[in-house]
Order: sequence, then structure tokens, then C-alpha cells
Amino acid sequence: VQLQASGGGPVQAGGSLRLTCAASRQVDRSYAMAWFRQAPTKEREFVAVSKPSWGRPYYAEIVKGRFSISRDIAQNTVYLQMNSLKPEDTAVYYCAAGTTIASAKTYQSSYTSWGQGTQVTVSS
Repeated sequence: VQLQASGGGPVQAGGSLRLTCAASRQVDRSYAMAWFRQAPTKEREFVAVSKPSWGRPYYAEIVKGRFSISRDIAQNTVYLQMNSLKPEDTAVYYCAAGTTIASAKTYQSSYTSWGQGTQVTVSS
């Protein structure tokens, strides 16, 4: 499946953005869909993941309470609502999909499809 991420851009600290990841075809409910991000000079890191069979979404501690992932299975789309943005949230954000198991949900290697990334820049 091909993924297309969009919705990034410049925003001031404290502001909000909603990222969208559109899949080229229906993504089965057995697939986890996730967001990762990569800041300049840093490794790509896990942000959030959603898989219906797991129940509630799972978040990295650094975004918990500020970011929210949601999934529209009928529209083959996953969203990342980002509130209370901080300069340290500046990064390229990537969406990913894969049939990962719960214990490996934060690992990049668990995901087989990746979007091209969308830049988020938070200014202070």
C-alpha cells in the first residue's frame, strides 16, 4: 500500500496542526497505522500508533496528552492531531503501516509501508 502524508507546515508554539495520511487502497483492520518523526541530526522516533484490535491508541511519552491519533478505516485515512505544539516537535513526520505485533509497535522495522513525510516547523 502507498501512503501519502500531508498537513505539515509552519506554526507558532502553542498552536495546532492536523496531519493526514491517505492510503492508496483499503488498509485492513489487522494493520497498525503509526506516525514517526525525525528531527534534524536525530534518529527517527516513534510518535503514535493505532490498531483496532489493541483498543486504545498508544503514544510516546513526549507527546502523550498533546497528540491524538485517529483512523477512518472507511476512508483509508489516519490522522494525527497535534495540539500545544513546542519547538522541539519540529521534525519531518512520517506515517507507516504494518502488521506489527503489540510488543514491537514502536519499532520502525515493524512497518512495511511508509509515506514520504511532511515537515512540521514550530517557532517559539
